Formats: sequence, C-alpha cells, structure tokens
Amino acid sequence: MKMIRFDPLRELDEITERLNRAMYRPCSGFEREEALVEANWAPVVDIEETDREYVVKAELPDVKKDDVKVAIENGLLTIIGERRQEKEEKGRKVHRIERSYGKFARTFTVPRDVDDKKVAAEFKDGLLTVRVPKSEAVRPRTIEVKVA
Repeated sequence: MKMIRFDPLRELDEITERLNRAMYRPCSGFEREEALVEANWAPVVDIEETDREYVVKAELPDVKKDDVKVAIENGLLTIIGERRQEKEEKGRKVHRIERSYGKFARTFTVPRDVDDKKVAAEFKDGLLTVRVPKSEAVRPRTIEVKVA
C-alpha cells in the first residue's frame, strides 16, 4: 500500500481550480466576451538579481512564442499570453484535465534603477527569460584607494 502525504494547501488549490473552471466555462446564450477574457491562470515566476540586471523567468509549457507578449512601461513589467486547449478529436476520450488553459497575465513593479530601453526576452523550451539590465549610473563600482 502506497502512503500519500496529506497536504491541505494542495487540496485547497484543487478546490480553487475547480471553482475557476466552473466560473469561466463558456455559457450557452448571448454573453459578452469581456467576461471570458479575464486571466484564469498565472504562470509561476522566479525573479533573480545580479550586479548588472534583474532576471525574470516564467514557466510557460505548451505556450507558443507568438502567444506571449512582454512589455515594460511606467515602471511595470507585464507578461501576457494564452495557453490554448487542444481541440477535441473524434475517437479520443479525455478522462481528466488538470492543467489550466486560457489567457494569463503577470505584472511586476520594476525598480527605478533599470534601463528599460535595453530589456530583452528569450523564449526556449517553455521557459520565458526576461532580462532587465540595471542603469549604468547606479551599478556598484569599485573605487581604488590610494595610499599617501
């Protein structure tokens, strides 16, 4: 018999996910599309800092490069995109869907010491890496001390 560790937060996440799916399921009838455009999942993100830059890494499995947009404006870094659900095929039976699909958006406040004109983004193997360099003026520098 295999033991499964009880994790109350995981169960809470599952309940939240079920509620989200129920709330964002398209309704029959004439509905405004704006209600369905809201983000219904958010990719996980790591943010690192070095002496020269901030690095934001977002996991975006099954998301195509053309479905991701990165913008930096007014001190905000925004990552917007969509993970599209696979189309139903005749003769294929889906038993469980746990991954989230649809539009997503993440926004982060960027420190004042960045050079927003040199921001670069790379998308490879489902990982989006955004590099936000620090401004030359605020980078730490070493000052030589002369002995008199």
